[in-house]
Amino acid sequence: MTAPRTRPTSAAGRPARGTRESRVLALDIGGTKFSAALVGDDGRPGDPVVVPTPTENVWAACEELLLTVVADADVEIDDVAAVGIASAGPVDTVAGTVSPINIAEWYDGFGIVDAVRAVFSSAAVELALDGACAALAEHRFGAARGHDSVLGMVVSTGIGGGVILGGRPVSGRSGNAGHVGHIVVPGSVDPCTCGGVGCVETVASGPNAVRWARENGWAGETGKDLADSAREDDPLAVAALQRAGVALGQAISSAAALLDLDVAVVGGGFSAAGDALWNPLRETVALHARLGFLADFTVVPAELGGIGTLTGAAVLARSAG
Repeated sequence: MTAPRTRPTSAAGRPARGTRESRVLALDIGGTKFSAALVGDDGRPGDPVVVPTPTENVWAACEELLLTVVADADVEIDDVAAVGIASAGPVDTVAGTVSPINIAEWYDGFGIVDAVRAVFSSAAVELALDGACAALAEHRFGAARGHDSVLGMVVSTGIGGGVILGGRPVSGRSGNAGHVGHIVVPGSVDPCTCGGVGCVETVASGPNAVRWARENGWAGETGKDLADSAREDDPLAVAALQRAGVALGQAISSAAALLDLDVAVVGGGFSAAGDALWNPLRETVALHARLGFLADFTVVPAELGGIGTLTGAAVLARSAG
């Protein structure tokens, strides 16, 4: 990644404040990639800068990413009024820390809010679970527009989620409400990285679906390979996606009954695996979500694609700034 440009600094060591408008910044921290962008007047992120999630020196890479976005836009650091952070979980929005299961260096907790404030000392900083940000973005701009009771679900390297009830985001005690990836599903006894057993993430995340297929003799490598093989009717790939789709449908049905939902919006890279995943998912929801108050409950693909979580972080940033 190109190093950020050198900025003129004040006597205090910070870039001198100009007369330009304050800007807000969005950051998405995921198990596969980090992305960041300045937020436009419409509340959406501009073109993001994306880097692979590093395996070490994670904060240094994150800081460089943020500074690159600011420098490339010729924005002064002190003119950043707010930063919205969407992070893979768990998070602690009270303490301002993140402990992503898929980022080993931060597994015991990293003070992301204080770290960002140390760089952008003039900025308000807001942190939320990535799934909560995805739900917020789909509610504001995407597939959940017009619905007040929403589950947002991100199916990717891990499985995250977030909840909108009464038209408002629900955060819970520590900011982890809606962390649907750790609902336990019937029939799974696989240990989860979280320390539990049988979480839907152990069955239906991209890497775990690939792991199961490979353990049973499939020769591919990635979630995309698995989806491609299923489209070619490879029986092991089809079985892996069938297994994942059923588990997702079980988790979604449980959440729908618990929370009296209108809609579940499912996004994330692995959710693009196609009919081999979506057909068993929808069939399982139809099998289980049978209570009268769920008669109109639907499951739909996310509309915002890979930028959904970052868009939610942008909404956070705009509300803070």
